[in-house]
Amino acid sequence: MNLKMENQHSMSPEEKWENATIANNFIFYKVMRNNPETCKHLLEILLEIEIERIDIYQEETIDVDYASKGIRLDVYVKSATQAFNVEMQTTNTKELAERSRYYHGIIDVDCLNSGQHYKELKDCYVIFICIDDIFGKGHAKYSFENLCTEDTSIKLNDRSHKYFFIASNCDKIISNKEQHAFLKMVIQNKSESAFTDTLLNLVKDAKKNIQWKRQYMDLEREKLYAYDNGIEKGLEEGAKKKAIETAKNLLRMNVITPEQIAAATGISIEEVTVLKESL
Repeated sequence: MNLKMENQHSMSPEEKWENATIANNFIFYKVMRNNPETCKHLLEILLEIEIERIDIYQEETIDVDYASKGIRLDVYVKSATQAFNVEMQTTNTKELAERSRYYHGIIDVDCLNSGQHYKELKDCYVIFICIDDIFGKGHAKYSFENLCTEDTSIKLNDRSHKYFFIASNCDKIISNKEQHAFLKMVIQNKSESAFTDTLLNLVKDAKKNIQWKRQYMDLEREKLYAYDNGIEKGLEEGAKKKAIETAKNLLRMNVITPEQIAAATGISIEEVTVLKESL
């Protein structure tokens, strides 16, 4: 299935559920959070490191204080010395760089208790699995860490890492077959490895879970309601803007009375009066 060709807004929640793959962030979230060993293995594949063990963070949202923006992390796990956040990102929101920065800050606050030294911060990894190449340079993986601008051989060594994996560029990965197989599965929903076989089976099991399906349906209906309301509001605002512009033009022409303009455009006589005074 080519996700680029999928018109999400034309599909019912039931159809979306039936067509959902590991690239669906709800499915990805359920599979990873309920299968810690699978999540651990995916992290090891993507980061090419060994992880002794992980603990799934049980809360879905991290709030710093009442005045700060909280974050909802899809998959947030910790080891004794590391913290990982993995997000399945099927659309380019144009703010992933800023999100990765904010996520790092919030995770650091969550991991460091009062009285602890900064050296006790965990190695932090924020990972986005994207469909499209948000940087447009043709790489299958973009890795970022802080370097000195004057001498890029000098690393800050603050142990914060950002990764953006691009599924549509998976064929650029040659040396790591497991990375290639996973990213290819994200865009094609096909297996080429033992690990992706496991993922496909876990996705099938997840879609048989009636409770999860009900949760998904409720979320999709809320999103659809918000989407429809947004369109309706946009149409109303567009119609109002057009009526105001028409009223302004009629006032400039000075051929009919403000009362007639109000009747013709559907806006109030008070609004027409204000428009007249502003011209």
